[in-house]
Amino acid sequence: MAKDLNVTILLDVYGQLLTEKQRNAIDMYYNEDLSLSEIADVIDISRQGVRESIKQGEKHLTNYEEKLGIVERFHNISSKLERNIDIDYLRKGVIAYGI
Repeated sequence: MAKDLNVTILLDVYGQLLTEKQRNAIDMYYNEDLSLSEIADVIDISRQGVRESIKQGEKHLTNYEEKLGIVERFHNISSKLERNIDIDYLRKGVIAYGI
């Protein structure tokens, strides 16, 4: 199973909306880097059960983001702030050096 590291961001934002089993499985898989077998041993379900919990949780997280867009808005705001900081930095440099 290939890992989409954007899931960790979605988990931080929307994780409380998942079931405890989904949240824990995704957290162990992405944040603790445990294998499906290791997670299965910890939460005492089959490896296939872990995989299904993770897949369902990822699906829910993606749906929440598609509907609410909190992460996308955060990225847009962060990007605008970075551009403003860069512009302010350049302005200060121009003034300081008389350019």
